[in-house]
Formats: sequence, structure tokens, C-alpha cells
Amino acid sequence: MIIRKCIKELSCRLVQTINCVRKNSTGKYCLELVRKHDFENYLCTLLLHKNIRRTGFAVRAFNIEVATIQDQISDRKIGEMRFKFWESSLNEIYQNKIPKHPVLIELYMATKTQKLSIVYLKRLISSRENYMLNSSLKTIEDLEAYAENSVSPVYYLFLEAMGIKDMKVDHAVSHLGKCQGIINIIRGIPFNTKSGRISIPQDILLKYKVSYENIIRNSSEQNVRDAIYELASRANSHLMKAKNLEKEGKKHVKSIYLPFVPLHIYLEKLRKADFNVFDKKLQERNNVLPMKLLWHKIVG
Repeated sequence: MIIRKCIKELSCRLVQTINCVRKNSTGKYCLELVRKHDFENYLCTLLLHKNIRRTGFAVRAFNIEVATIQDQISDRKIGEMRFKFWESSLNEIYQNKIPKHPVLIELYMATKTQKLSIVYLKRLISSRENYMLNSSLKTIEDLEAYAENSVSPVYYLFLEAMGIKDMKVDHAVSHLGKCQGIINIIRGIPFNTKSGRISIPQDILLKYKVSYENIIRNSSEQNVRDAIYELASRANSHLMKAKNLEKEGKKHVKSIYLPFVPLHIYLEKLRKADFNVFDKKLQERNNVLPMKLLWHKIVG
């Protein structure tokens, strides 16, 4: 009975979303951008309340656009120009000027129906630009701050779109963003090393005597796994804090917390891989994730 209900729910959401994007090419652009670059959050956004689902895809698409700038350029000056473009475009949106980029058009539409703070959107830009310019994180606290500024604003914007003002809920999604940001760094290690970027905080590298060469040659030695274990433990701590706060929260906000599921799954897979971040199994897509997300949404 529950499985049948899950399948029916997923089918219904897919039909609703497909019908929505058929009506506007900009909505389709955002949906496809998120599906291509961030499949787990694509599924989570698909299951948001229908009143904020379109806004959810617009915000996540915007975040992807600014997050991928560093991967697309070899010259920092070009990167700075692109960040400046997005910042200037946001200013135009809030000056009631209709932009031409599909993601910005969707954001413009979102600001006409919901109160979205420009400060959160700009924070997504500045966090990525600062990370590009500084290229390394000195401490694990720096990593947490980066995670807070590069991920949590997405959830603050979701709350604004739902018209929710609650300090406890804000606190919960702050921890959720920190957890997700740290896990993003962990998951990105095998890919970033190909371009010579080492995203593990320097204090962790020093603590476990991990050299840049260890990371670049994809070492699975004990000291490297110990360093990853400490990062994963910090992420898990934030996840547990977010879950404890979420239990006390309002029921209609539950869909915002759906990323709990893929984050928990990844941490568990990492544990089973003995914190070898270069294990190929960690890069495999979880085909049962849609059902698990639906189960969590329906059952809790």
C-alpha cells in the first residue's frame, strides 16, 4: 500500500512539473540545468510544495550557474567578470528590469510572486567568488563558514518563498546547509584534484600529515582516510543538529528537509568505504533514491 502510494505520488509530481515546464521554456531550462548538474537536489526540489517548486528550481539553477564558474574558466579575471555579470543582473531584477537570461527570468518571476531577499542571492555569488580568489581553506571553521554561505542561503530563500519566519527553522536549515556544503567539498575532492585544487582545510592536512601529493595521486592511506573521517564527522554533527531541530518544526516545512536523505546515504556509503573518498562506488548514482525520498516525505 505504501509503495503504491509512493509510485502514485512520484508520477503525479512528474506530470505536474512536466505540464508546468511545457508552458515556459525558461522553467524548462532551469529544471534541466538542475537535473544535469545536481540530480539529488533535482529530486528533492521536485517534491517541494507546488507553490514554491518553480521558485525552488530557479534558485537552484542560479546557484549552479555561479557554482560552476570556477570550473569553466582558466583565467581569474574572466571569472571575476562572470560573477560581476550575475551580481549586476540581480540588481537589475530588483530594479524591476526584465533580464534576458532564462535563469534570471525565472528569478524575476519568483520575485514578483514571493519576497526573496537579494542578500541571500548575492551571498551565493560572493561565497563562490571569494573561494575562487583565495583557492584554499585554512581551517575547518573556514570550511563551515564557506558551507554556510554557499548552501544555506538556498534554504533561507525556500523559507522566504513559503512565507516562514521562525528562528528555530532558520537554525535547522543553517545546519543542513553546513552539512551539505561540507559533503559537497568531500565529494568534489576526486574531481578537483584533476585541476590541482585541494579543498581540504590546511589545518586538517597538517594534523594528519597529509601532503598535496597524497591527494593528487588519490591515496587511500590511513592518514588520508583519517582526514576525511574528521570532515565527515563534522558534516554528520551538523546533520544530527538539523534533524533534532526539524523534529520540533512545523509539518508543512518538512519537504525543505528532504536533502537529509541523500546526505545521510552518502555519509553511510563513505563509512562503508572506510572513508576512502576515491572509492568508485561513491560516484555511483543511487537508483532507489526517488523511492526513499517519497517514503521520507509521506511517512516522515
